[in-house]
Amino acid sequence: MPAQIFGINSVTILSIIIALTTGFVIMTVWGAMVTRNPMKGRLKSLNERKDNLKAGLVTNNKRQSTLKKVDKVGTMRKVADKFKLIQSEQTKKIAVSLSQAGFRGKDAIVVYQFVRLIMPAVGGIVAIIVFYGLGVMAESAFRPLAGISIVLLFYKLPEIYIANTKSKRTDALRIALPDALDLMVICAEAGLTLDATMARVAKELIKASPELADEYTLTSIELSFMPERRQALMNLAERVDLPALGAVITTLVQSERYGTPLAAALRVLSAEFRNERMMQAEEKAARLPAILTVPLILFILPTLFVVLLGPATCKVADNFVK
Repeated sequence: MPAQIFGINSVTILSIIIALTTGFVIMTVWGAMVTRNPMKGRLKSLNERKDNLKAGLVTNNKRQSTLKKVDKVGTMRKVADKFKLIQSEQTKKIAVSLSQAGFRGKDAIVVYQFVRLIMPAVGGIVAIIVFYGLGVMAESAFRPLAGISIVLLFYKLPEIYIANTKSKRTDALRIALPDALDLMVICAEAGLTLDATMARVAKELIKASPELADEYTLTSIELSFMPERRQALMNLAERVDLPALGAVITTLVQSERYGTPLAAALRVLSAEFRNERMMQAEEKAARLPAILTVPLILFILPTLFVVLLGPATCKVADNFVK
């Protein structure tokens, strides 16, 4: 008879898991097929950031006593404060990583730490259901080791997710940066200021690169309201872990400080980044023959030998039989 856990048949539990997995796959495919506005929801958060900056300048940093907002993650914050999850030395590094991955909300660090706290417990529950409820590896001596591995995997899942999200976002920013620099050169030659240039470029890049448009829009807002324009540019360099963008920020800071021509410097940087992207493409193309060697030997050559030598082999075998 199938094993039972908490009075529920193991087959029923497995069916529920399969149903939930199928629903998740369907929702994922549906989300990928539906075309959405990439900036929907982001403009609202950016406008809120703009209002916060403006309020901070007007009230001389007394916003906390005059503006009270409802805490949407109050329970998570209470748990995080109880276990002192947001008071460690690594909190600042985690906040920077979340910002570079695109999670810049004030409660992002609270949600992340809370998820990291409960994920090992979720992994333990999954291990109990799999190994003791469904009877997987019932006679194996490695069952405790496998259970510990599942718990460690669930503990690392939030960190892995943030790292992958950050990597994908950085790659998208790297690809869109040369085009953004060309647009900035056009805007600078037209006589626009730096904040107006970034706002215009962000508007043009909404469809092509929503990540870079998001960063440019936020930087434009900070340039308009922050007392030190250099700090707004340094915030952009901190939010994006991209050396190429760091060079652009250095150029912009020097242009703001010394009054050097912005269009000429941006044109040189754009040409350098395009050459670098072309060199990376050529490097990948040069590695392609070596990468294709193993599939060629394992899959293509045996089939080719069968097609070419098969008829001759059959004819020789028939002659020997006769």
